[in-house]
Amino acid sequence: MSNHSNPYQFGLDKNAANFSALSPLTFIERSASVFPNKTAVVHQNIRRTWSETYSRCRRLASALTKHGIGEGDTVAVMAPNVPEVFEAHFGVPMCGAVLNALNIRLDAEAIAFILQHGEAKVILVDREFSEVISKALKMIAHRPLVIDIDDPSYEGGELIGTMDYEAFIADGDADYQWQLPEDEWDAITLNYTSGTTGNPKGVVYHHRGAYLNAMSNIVSWNMGQHPVYLWTLPMFHCNGWCFPWSIAASAGVSVCLRQVRADAIYDAIRDEKVNHFCGAPIVLNMLNNAPEEMKAGIEHSVKVMTAGAAPPAAVIQGMEAMGFTVTHVYGLTETYGPSVVCEWHQEWNDRTDEEIARLKSRQGVRAPMLDGLMVANPDTLEPVPQDGETMGEVFMRGNLVMKGYLKNPSTTEESFSGGWFHSGDLAVWHADGYIEIKDRSKDIIISGGENISSIEVEDVLYRNGDVMEAAVVARNDEKWGEVPCAFVTLKDGAEVTEQEIIDFCRDNMANFKAPKKVVFGPLPKTSTGKIQKFVLRDKAND
Repeated sequence: MSNHSNPYQFGLDKNAANFSALSPLTFIERSASVFPNKTAVVHQNIRRTWSETYSRCRRLASALTKHGIGEGDTVAVMAPNVPEVFEAHFGVPMCGAVLNALNIRLDAEAIAFILQHGEAKVILVDREFSEVISKALKMIAHRPLVIDIDDPSYEGGELIGTMDYEAFIADGDADYQWQLPEDEWDAITLNYTSGTTGNPKGVVYHHRGAYLNAMSNIVSWNMGQHPVYLWTLPMFHCNGWCFPWSIAASAGVSVCLRQVRADAIYDAIRDEKVNHFCGAPIVLNMLNNAPEEMKAGIEHSVKVMTAGAAPPAAVIQGMEAMGFTVTHVYGLTETYGPSVVCEWHQEWNDRTDEEIARLKSRQGVRAPMLDGLMVANPDTLEPVPQDGETMGEVFMRGNLVMKGYLKNPSTTEESFSGGWFHSGDLAVWHADGYIEIKDRSKDIIISGGENISSIEVEDVLYRNGDVMEAAVVARNDEKWGEVPCAFVTLKDGAEVTEQEIIDFCRDNMANFKAPKKVVFGPLPKTSTGKIQKFVLRDKAND
């Protein structure tokens, strides 16, 4: 080791001329100045350019500032994939605040917890969800400012806000001078994940990670300039896997979709010449099984990105047979969505259709902007052999990993122990470096791309007066990927049917979380009295 001084360390400092914080907010400003008249957003009869969209985002930021919203404040939004949610991805952080896009499938109780825990000062509410938000607001002490999203494409629902979104932003300045964050490590969004234990955890994203994952999407999917992107993936899911920012960076078109239906998707692909969309395997399955006449008239190539419970090879095969090119990705809320991609090798094109589909159903290798990925022993962090057989836990590290969990230092520390993010997913590592997930070490059930905590379902089951013991595991399902299957031991003398148990769950939690099947009988246990879930999993899938 030489002890001479390093000439590159003197007089070469960061300054305003050579350094600025990485933030995806710069993407929209560039697209608006370079492509002001190019279409940015399409929704029903609405068509807005990048210039108009940028002005609306600045008005939103300005209006929020006028209402005292600034650095470190949370702004929540409860809406389907409409233009207002897209705009919030820019307008909210432009005033220094943090965007919390809420899962529209949650019940009032879960929403109340999130609004209170995230301390939302403002909430934008689409009229379709005014009822569940009204209920949630009654459960919390501090009522945020409520702004209605009055989408003309939806009939029904009450307006519950102080004013509607259009009136709110009309009060804002289209030339609002927003600032980049002082530090790229500042929070940009807050996303709640169904933890394995009851209450969801608040995952905090920073500007740097959002910027880098937006670019990672463009590179790994080879999106090029001006992609036409259809919003089949909810924007509340890891901020739409960071695609609002990717579309701004590539000056693409954001085609909004209120409901994910096969006819609406095929119509949009045909009419708007959509060439990119994302979706859970259940969405692909729905498109595969749509009537042939619905698929007619699509002549251009379409790229599909999928993740969730690993898509069955048959689903990938079906999509490719229709001429859609499928890219399989993997990630977690904690990794800004997709951080692992099943990169394709041209020489694989010579394989049989079955082999191609099987190769594509593996999770893959690290995405361009992820620094580290490994499958390792969860206790020693020793990488497992790349033999396609030895199981280990998936670990990631680098810029595509969250800041941490909001107000939860112990869980944050635990998930980062040893300098790696612990995913909780179990996988094997293949000889070519590709990982393939085999199971989940936590008992999370991924149904249609949504996480369902087995413990949460069990908690509801235990509230039923006739239930003595309950355990919930994932059962494979052709449509949803996985669904909850409940095993229940009834109290002596209790008489209750499977349907009554399912109805009880549906009455006490979001419907999609309720078990689809209930099996009655004693539960298998270890000598220390722990329920053997692996036995139940085998039983559920027999």
